[in-house]
Amino acid sequence: DVQLVESGGGSVQAGGSLRLSCAASGYTGSYCMGWYRQAPGKEREGVARMSPGGSVIYYADSVKGRFTISRDNAKQMAYLQMNSLKPEDTGVYYCAEADWDRGTCDAAFLWGQGTQVTVS
Repeated sequence: DVQLVESGGGSVQAGGSLRLSCAASGYTGSYCMGWYRQAPGKEREGVARMSPGGSVIYYADSVKGRFTISRDNAKQMAYLQMNSLKPEDTGVYYCAEADWDRGTCDAAFLWGQGTQVTVS
């Protein structure tokens, strides 16, 4: 079975940057890759998603202009560059995989274990 493993989380001061990585143990080139986060006491929310070829990208309004999603299909990797971090960006960040269906990313069906991001 394919597994997703996130890394790169940590603690940073407001205004700082972090780069999250997601390593897949199998082929991901046909799937959407996305990043989600869950803050304490809140529901998990989508942060960014990217189509298999990278031509279609979705960002949550709260991160537009600050976060950048990317992927390297040859390496089975996805990334989330997070700049100008705010305390409200604090949470557990999850990498996820979803089907690409008729020009859109479906609901995620495969999740990583998450990595903690704390912004103070």
